[in-house]
Amino acid sequence: MLRYIVRRVLLLVPILFGLSIIVFAFVRALPGGPAQALLGERATAENVAAIEEQLGLNDPLLVQYGRYMGNILSGDLGQSLQTRQPVLTELIERFPATIELGLAAILIATLIGVPLGYIAAKRYQGPIDQASLFGSLIGISFPVFFLALLLKYFLSVRWGIFPTVNRLGFSTIMDNPTGLYTLDAVLTGNTEALVDAGKHLFLPAVALATIPLAVIARITRAAVLDVLSEDYVRTARAKGMTPGVVDRRHILRNALLPVVTVLGLQTGLLLTGAILTETIFAWPGVGRWMLTAINARDFAVIQGGIIFFALVVVTVNLVVDISYAFLNPRIRYR
Repeated sequence: MLRYIVRRVLLLVPILFGLSIIVFAFVRALPGGPAQALLGERATAENVAAIEEQLGLNDPLLVQYGRYMGNILSGDLGQSLQTRQPVLTELIERFPATIELGLAAILIATLIGVPLGYIAAKRYQGPIDQASLFGSLIGISFPVFFLALLLKYFLSVRWGIFPTVNRLGFSTIMDNPTGLYTLDAVLTGNTEALVDAGKHLFLPAVALATIPLAVIARITRAAVLDVLSEDYVRTARAKGMTPGVVDRRHILRNALLPVVTVLGLQTGLLLTGAILTETIFAWPGVGRWMLTAINARDFAVIQGGIIFFALVVVTVNLVVDISYAFLNPRIRYR
């Protein structure tokens, strides 16, 4: 197991190196540039040339890339052109908001999607199965931004049940040792802040959970149907095991392998920034931050953010691969 983990960690080096080249080339291929975005209406040829000289954008691309990689290896992701703050500092400030939103969404998707897919498979071709297939198809097809707008309009603007934007109300005061507001409220025993943070979190989490929920439900249904036809399930039933034991030990446990794979992929995608959801609900996370940086041609933020996203995704998938051995003892890593 340890050898496998070390090998996977070492594989991150060429992956991130190749990604850094792609990101570096892609960012500089964008129309416009940081100088024009900074100057706006004052973007004369002389001013643009002066800013580009100051930022080192007139240097050869190899020189720029070497400087960029040297900064990354030293832990410096650069400085934002807009705020003049280190990119790593801003990333650390905003990432907890995205973590909280992503984990809440994947928790909703898992707690509903796995039981729904399991029950649908056990009631194959019945009303529950057909309803779950229809509902999951709608969930996959429904645009997230449109659902977010509907939820915001009806549950916030029209009926006033939930807040419309941000993570906390202006009157709520709480300590934030971790940056995860719901966790901080629990750790500090602040019930008022917990309720307020939960209300602000609910709508964006539900909107973000829609597609993962549909995907997890369909994968769970398909996996359970495959396991139900296996010989070891029939053997377990023939030995007189109770249905609960058969379901728990033989069906659900083996069906969870593909579900965990999809769960890991969905978690990585959610944690790396839900741009549309964060923008609609004014959620101060990484996705909204990256969108602002793209519009402003903030090279340092775009490059540093994408590299960090890639690191999060490969780390989540490494954890998922390791979890296979705990779900199925027959799996051994070399």
